[in-house]
Amino acid sequence: MKQTGQPIPNPLRTVPFCIGLTGGIGCGKSTVARLFAAQGACIIDTDAIAHQLTQPGGVAIPTIQAAFGAAFITPAGMLNRSKMRQLIFSDANAKRSLEAILHPLILETSKAALANCTHAPYAILMAPLLLESPPFLQLVQRVLLVECSEEQQIIRVMQRSQLDESEIRAIIAQQISPAERIAQADDILINNGSFGSLENHVFALHGKYITLNKPISI
Repeated sequence: MKQTGQPIPNPLRTVPFCIGLTGGIGCGKSTVARLFAAQGACIIDTDAIAHQLTQPGGVAIPTIQAAFGAAFITPAGMLNRSKMRQLIFSDANAKRSLEAILHPLILETSKAALANCTHAPYAILMAPLLLESPPFLQLVQRVLLVECSEEQQIIRVMQRSQLDESEIRAIIAQQISPAERIAQADDILINNGSFGSLENHVFALHGKYITLNKPISI
């Protein structure tokens, strides 16, 4: 992995060894994170943070409404994700504007969560856009990539959401390619097989990460 870096030292705040968990949509990141959590890892889920920020009363809601208009906020006061998804797929500037609002908030929340992970043997930062986001890469010492076939991605996402195949393929097309992800990864989990096989691989990585754990300053 070439893009990770050492955070700015601050001896007053230390955090556990942190692994960045990433992968394409539908590859199984959440399942892998749950398996690591069962081993005692501290999990920081940037998607969950983004949802919190865009729920009714979420910190990001006023800024999103000011930037995109009330039509992108539901009557309940949360982000209209379907409408926003349609916009950012067709408008790169809108996508950048939304990221400019959310990413700094997600980053600061992730840093605070990471600082509270000192009870765990190591931390897992789950971030779909990790490899495209240098500030998030600065928080991790290794990158763990979960990969699977595109066919598996489509099947899994269709099973868990209301997206159709064309929408899923559009999301996949916007993400960096598997080859680019693999080139930046330190560890790779291929999730095309059974749950038992995935569980065994996670357990092996858990042992590896325990030995690598060296708290760092942030």
